[in-house]
Amino acid sequence: MRTPLIAGNWKMNGSLSLVDAFAQAVAERGLPAQVDVALMLPAPYLQAAHQAFAGLPVALGGQTLYHQQSGAFTGEVSGSMLSDCGAHYVLVGHSERRELFGEDDAEVLSRVQAALSAGLTPVLCVGETLAERDAGRTEEVVLGQLAAVFDALAADDRSRLVVAYEPVWAIGTGRTATPEQAQQVHAALRAHIVTYDSTLAESLRLLYGGSMKAANAAELLAQPDIDGGLVGGASLQADDFLAICQSAG
Repeated sequence: MRTPLIAGNWKMNGSLSLVDAFAQAVAERGLPAQVDVALMLPAPYLQAAHQAFAGLPVALGGQTLYHQQSGAFTGEVSGSMLSDCGAHYVLVGHSERRELFGEDDAEVLSRVQAALSAGLTPVLCVGETLAERDAGRTEEVVLGQLAAVFDALAADDRSRLVVAYEPVWAIGTGRTATPEQAQQVHAALRAHIVTYDSTLAESLRLLYGGSMKAANAAELLAQPDIDGGLVGGASLQADDFLAICQSAG
């Protein structure tokens, strides 16, 4: 049985007051014991969140990392820095990083490897654009992005990942893949992982990230191969995010 994971991605949003408000909301309302919860925060807020969520069942994560551990790379953040600030997870290969910052599959792999070296759990993001979906290339694109990382990793390292399917056309657009569409891609991902290791395919958590919100979370999370969510806009509202967490329970 795979434990659901609900991860909120604040992107380049938030404030110290929002960190405190979230921590207070979690302390007052609680979270389902059978659900793992994480917040992927902008790096400047991680230390404050580490203190605010102390003793609460919320893990922290970074939104990206550089592939080098230290050096003359002004403005970049290493995996060890994220870990020092209390992070357990880190997003790698998010569609915005791929599109806006030119991170290709090779760069994504190097960052996954850096995360693993720093003891972080990489959340590997894969997903197709609307043009790729309309061209019938969804599985080709998504499985290709997965293979670009999995082919280069040892079996033990593959088992340390979380994979998030985020259709690019459904991120921040208000459009959401239907539960059936999302399940179809998740099933294809799990079937492909079987070619590496059938036991891993059963245990690896696959998250859905594409305009998941309180109103549609339960139906998406009810699909057999969807093990949680990578939540964007709804993760900035404590009420909405906690409602999604409850749906996973």
